[in-house]
Amino acid sequence: MLSLLVKRSSFLSRDSFFKSCRNLYIISSLAQQSHSFSTSIRNCSLLTSDLSFLSKNYEGLSPNFLQRFDISSGFLWGGVISSSCRRLLSSQSQAAAVPSTSDGLTVEDIVANNWPILDENESDWKSHASAIAQSIHLIKKRLKWKRLLVKLEILSAQLDKADLWDDPVLAGQISREHGLLMGKMTDVKGFEQELLEHIDMIKLSREENDAELESEALKALLQMRRTIKEKELEALLAGEHDSCSCYIEVQAGAGGTESLDWASMVMQMYKKWAQRRGYGVTVVDEMPGEIAGIKRATIRVDGEYAFGYAKAEDGAHRLVRLSPFDSANRRHTSFAAVAVIPILGEGFSRVQIKESDLRIERFRSGGAGGQSVNTTDSAVRITHIPTGITATCQNERSQHQNKASAMAVLQSRLDKLEMARQAEINAQHTQSLSENSFGNQIRSYVLHPYRMVKDHRTNHEVSNADSVLDGDLDDFILSYLSASLDKDEDDM
Repeated sequence: MLSLLVKRSSFLSRDSFFKSCRNLYIISSLAQQSHSFSTSIRNCSLLTSDLSFLSKNYEGLSPNFLQRFDISSGFLWGGVISSSCRRLLSSQSQAAAVPSTSDGLTVEDIVANNWPILDENESDWKSHASAIAQSIHLIKKRLKWKRLLVKLEILSAQLDKADLWDDPVLAGQISREHGLLMGKMTDVKGFEQELLEHIDMIKLSREENDAELESEALKALLQMRRTIKEKELEALLAGEHDSCSCYIEVQAGAGGTESLDWASMVMQMYKKWAQRRGYGVTVVDEMPGEIAGIKRATIRVDGEYAFGYAKAEDGAHRLVRLSPFDSANRRHTSFAAVAVIPILGEGFSRVQIKESDLRIERFRSGGAGGQSVNTTDSAVRITHIPTGITATCQNERSQHQNKASAMAVLQSRLDKLEMARQAEINAQHTQSLSENSFGNQIRSYVLHPYRMVKDHRTNHEVSNADSVLDGDLDDFILSYLSASLDKDEDDM
């Protein structure tokens, strides 16, 4: 009765009671196969992951149940592990435990076995398991797993220091980063454990010729296979600041009036993209061109993972079309530069700005006209003297609001500059943004003599240029993020 209850409950419920029952059932099965369990190091080591899982979920089992549960080998009685097994588990707990099935199969073994991956509608548990294991491997790669574990150890050591909270700001940063990394590690370990549990259940169902249980296990594997594909996408946004909101800045490049118009089109494209994703969009600064378009503009995009997605757009964008500003209707090429800057928020800023390093200028706001326009000096331009970086805001209603917005932009620009310096990247962010001419574009938008948009970093291209200009950028973004994270085979 107990074995039947455990098998059924493992798929009907996910609470700690049933999960622990499942582990006890596997422990019981293995113990009965080993007549001398207390002296069998191999069998005991195979149970490490299950016992570890059981200890984490101990609260889900009632004391009376554990007292009644007796394994004939005698290593578990009343919830207490025997001394021989306890010594082994204690020594192994010093190292990171590798989850495995009851017969020692690990996720790495599944990847190495390279089982064929069939369509989802095929009832082959090895195919499902292989697809899931490959996804877990890809997630680890995108998270840079080995670096993550090392970083986690360093942060844990810092959290253990007695004087940590002498600096509350630094302590808060360390604590938040540790929690973030710990969450990522726990999620991956959870996927591994769940996969191996399903495999164990399939093997047990076959041993007992239980077709119903095997069918349930296959369904669970298929559902996990579908779910973990979504996690692959989330792993693309595992960067330190990917979850932040951001500023998107666009500046016209080479090409005269045509480029001014192109810069305006690019800015509209990002506004529509942000709105498609449900992000908030606020215009921070905009300098219109003399005839058409804009010389430069900055918008703030607020939403979860706004920077993680938008960072793929950083660079020069090239347009080829028949110019509406050319009386001869000739084909022109123009450029617009895009810069994406994360908004780190309080407590994360890397640069402390001194008031003495700032030059603040006030001037009259520009606009399209209307009552009371250009009658007050409300626009603000702030220059950071040591770096020459400037920030301007003229879209708020008061000088005080414009100054606050400009300071926020300046802080983000300086933070990005510091991040680039620390990464030894020669990409100082100034008002010129980046090289904005031939040979430096990341993407080309061709509207004549044919219609196509092509990303030169990934070779991803689409023929529906109008949909791209209308904000349909996700395919380009995901293609770039995937290529940039998956290119190094050994980078774990």
